[in-house]
Amino acid sequence: MTAPDATHRPSRVLVALGGNAMSAPDGSATEQDQTEALGQAAEHISDLVAEGVEVVITHGNGPQVGNLLAKNEYSVAIASPVSLAWCGAQTQATIGLTLMNALDGALQARRVARPVTALVTRTLVDADDPAFGEPVKPIGKYRPGDEAQQFIDLGQHWKDFGEKGWRRVVASPQPLEVLEAQTARFLVDSGSIVVCSGGGGIPVVRQDGRLRGVEAVIDKDLAAAVLGPALGADTLIIATDVEAAIIRYGQPDAEPVGHVSLRRIRELESEGHFAAGSMGPKVSAARTFVENGGAAAIITKLELLAEAARRPVGAVGTVITADGPQE
Repeated sequence: MTAPDATHRPSRVLVALGGNAMSAPDGSATEQDQTEALGQAAEHISDLVAEGVEVVITHGNGPQVGNLLAKNEYSVAIASPVSLAWCGAQTQATIGLTLMNALDGALQARRVARPVTALVTRTLVDADDPAFGEPVKPIGKYRPGDEAQQFIDLGQHWKDFGEKGWRRVVASPQPLEVLEAQTARFLVDSGSIVVCSGGGGIPVVRQDGRLRGVEAVIDKDLAAAVLGPALGADTLIIATDVEAAIIRYGQPDAEPVGHVSLRRIRELESEGHFAAGSMGPKVSAARTFVENGGAAAIITKLELLAEAARRPVGAVGTVITADGPQE
């Protein structure tokens, strides 16, 4: 695909929803909180659909998996904990259901008739990925050491975080392939809005000719960078809680990143502007999407979703294209 010019308009967009789109402003994630937050997300996505854009949605699932893990931990004396793969599948289903209901109502209000479907989605990872040898991704809640020990005895990895307590850690391997991508593409080609690859997809490895789930978490934005090209998406929009990525964050000369080329974003990454625990994975995923043939990747606030696709390239958010701004 070629890099867009100032008049570019997306035709097929992969929208990656962050945790802020699935929880209350204070971060709470009750069923009501999630329903209301996803309802707001559906309004912005429906604006995009109403303008004739084909849309696929992926999403995070950190708070939702955390809730399920807490239930696992509190009930360990009477019921065996379920695997992280099962937790991922359950959150894909519940978030998918909530989004389908919300999108159905928002589209009806706009007099747009489009079917919406959600897929339970697996992501293939390498069984020999180095991440499995050093689990570092924290999940779930902090626990006292004696409570953590009972899960360590079950084979889980936990880490002492000092005064905060102990927390479970798992591997975060690199996504290789979203296995249901072609199914999702068929549905989009047929006119559907598709929700898939929730939480980065359920991580699976192939061993002895069979697939099995593994205790791991895949970064949802990195998975989106793999999923987008397989869907034929020309644009990736990573919806977050800030309008754009910032360089020199926290300093007097801090400034937002607008429309940049692959060369420039690589320079900014190498200079260490984007923290690994916040904007780093988003910038990396956006860059990877364009490197893999996508026309444009945009990082911006959820509320600016439709505007980012409607306005000239670079007018809203951080926009990465192969060649950058037209001179």
